[in-house]
Amino acid sequence: MAKKKSKKKQSHKVPKESFVKPTNLGFWGKSKLHYLIIAIFSFLLYANTIGHDYTQDDAIVIYDNMYTQQGVQGIPGLLQKDTFFGFFKTEGKAKLVSGGRYRPLTPVMFAVGWEIFGNNPTVGHLLNIFWYSLLAMFLFAFLKALVVNQKPNSTNMLLVFLATLLFVAHPIHTEVVANIKGRDEIMALLGSILAGYLILDNKFKTWLNGIIVGVIFFLALMSKENTITFLGVMPLALYLFRNLSIVQIVKKTTPLFVATIVFLIVRTSVLGFDFGGTPSELMNNPFLKVINGQYVDFSFSEKAATIIFTLGKYLQLLVFPVQLTHDYYPYQIPIMDFGNWQVWLSILTYLVLGFFAVFKFGKKSIPSFCILYFFMTLSIVSNIVFPIGTNMSERFLFMPSVGFALLLAIMLVKYVFKKFGTLPFAILCGSILILFSAKTITRNMVWKDDFTLFQTDVKTSTNSAKVLNAAGGSLLAKVETEKDPQKKIQMANEAIVHLQKAIKLHPAYRNAYLLMGNAYFFKSDYLNAINNYNKVLELSPGHPDGTNNLAVAMRDYGRFLGEKNGDLQGSLNYLNQSYQLSPNDPETIRLLGINYGISGRHAEALPYFKRTTELAPNIVGNWINLSRVYMEVGDMENANLAKQKALELDPNSFN
Repeated sequence: MAKKKSKKKQSHKVPKESFVKPTNLGFWGKSKLHYLIIAIFSFLLYANTIGHDYTQDDAIVIYDNMYTQQGVQGIPGLLQKDTFFGFFKTEGKAKLVSGGRYRPLTPVMFAVGWEIFGNNPTVGHLLNIFWYSLLAMFLFAFLKALVVNQKPNSTNMLLVFLATLLFVAHPIHTEVVANIKGRDEIMALLGSILAGYLILDNKFKTWLNGIIVGVIFFLALMSKENTITFLGVMPLALYLFRNLSIVQIVKKTTPLFVATIVFLIVRTSVLGFDFGGTPSELMNNPFLKVINGQYVDFSFSEKAATIIFTLGKYLQLLVFPVQLTHDYYPYQIPIMDFGNWQVWLSILTYLVLGFFAVFKFGKKSIPSFCILYFFMTLSIVSNIVFPIGTNMSERFLFMPSVGFALLLAIMLVKYVFKKFGTLPFAILCGSILILFSAKTITRNMVWKDDFTLFQTDVKTSTNSAKVLNAAGGSLLAKVETEKDPQKKIQMANEAIVHLQKAIKLHPAYRNAYLLMGNAYFFKSDYLNAINNYNKVLELSPGHPDGTNNLAVAMRDYGRFLGEKNGDLQGSLNYLNQSYQLSPNDPETIRLLGINYGISGRHAEALPYFKRTTELAPNIVGNWINLSRVYMEVGDMENANLAKQKALELDPNSFN
């Protein structure tokens, strides 16, 4: 009797989720082959990104970051400042997003890459694929340690292998892998999974294992803060899959908590105690709306309903990753309320998932783990715990999607493989993987460069002020290099359409007004350009680009009025306004001199022509103008001196 009792007790230590009896593993015992397949599959899926340029936020952490551009010499700056500081170069702007960002690991990696390879996006993309492939292999190892090590049978091996392939192929990951900056997500999950694997598998002596786990987890935290959710994931995994006591669980996960404490101390020493806050700018706080021309906060019910709707949107993207975009900024996610059926569908779906997870929890259910893992890892980016600066992003599903992939694999194995056999199972799984892979490969091409990304996603994110602004800006960048005059006008007009819609969504969008001014300037529509630049300065007095562009627009409009319309007084008015904004612009000063000269006001023209020779002494025309105005005022001595200077620069200048 005692013997039977002992057997029963031991069987309780493993999950009850099992689909067939243990058999000879055969193919499923060849782990090296599985790892090779996973690595090759990961590489092939993203191989078409290797020739891509930088995109999206790569500027912030790579090619426009003053510390990254210094190579290894910039590493101390990356470790001692907010992650955005190297881009914005000022303390205030570095904390535009709530709580600031301290994610130095991947910027340090980029700095080392810059030191060795220089400004080379190809290497960046290659390394992203390498780290993603490595992550996929360790994910397989983690899932094996989680599920198979306790029940080594071919079905469980099939389960974890399929789950890994589903994760690797899922198109929702294209933003992370195809965008070099997305390496922070890869490294955060890689470190979390690797630390979890070592806790489950005990590869080293207890004390050494603890040190290695702590160091790896600390590095993952230094990559991205959502790593911290594994403080909940790993105790959950140990409870469900190892049936340990609370004391044993605490002991095994202590390195994770120690690493987290160290990270928080380091983070606080760099950023201070600012972990929250609500910015009052729409691009950094999506829960603002316009009432009577003023931005006000969402009501509590509007904010809650919008967050709940967004959570439902995440589930939709996991199940049907068809219409993808890099941008969900306001108001691509609309202002929701509890009268919307989609909000209630999201509530119902999460309640069902939560009920199932709790109901199955006592039975040591793998699906229960999948759901709770998903909830835990999504929580930190849900806007429920604290504001994150945007409604949602596909990259935020990178870590949670592990739970989805494992749950989908369980359903396919349990309800297709077990009930209908190998062939229907193979056809269905193959179809899903082919569809996922095809979408991933085609979506990768959208991340070729900023122009392709913005012009593609603006067709999906039709109500996002940010992507509309970006699409307009990328068109204007093309205008500068386009040689066909008709195409230049066409692109400028298209940019204006995008920018007008961006401003309609976000009436205080300073950058959209600036770009709109540029678009009108390209079309020589100076008055509209001036109006938009004035709006920039109204929103942000003293803004350098707004000031400089307004000065140029007023200067060129003044030239136009004088040369084309013969309106010397109107020309003078705009030239004087330009001069007030930019008193050292040689062209504005020259035009003022010409205006006064043509008007017969030579004495007033003289100081302007003298100033042009001081600012641009090597331009022959400035000395010719000065010589002639001296002659007009009867100062022949200085007229001859100016003439002599012009002849020195060009002997034929007075021919």
